[in-house]
Amino acid sequence: MPDAEPAPEPARDREQRRLAQEKKDERYVWWYLAYFLFGIHIVAFVMIYAVMHAK
Repeated sequence: MPDAEPAPEPARDREQRRLAQEKKDERYVWWYLAYFLFGIHIVAFVMIYAVMHAK
């Protein structure tokens, strides 16, 4: 009868997967930050334009 549970992974493989996932997550955080800062600047330029052209 085959085992119901797979054999436990070596700690090294688990650590490598964790590091790869952490690197991927960090990359996503930087992209979100870049989009957020870009958006803030667009809003600021629109507000500056509105104030300069208000009558």
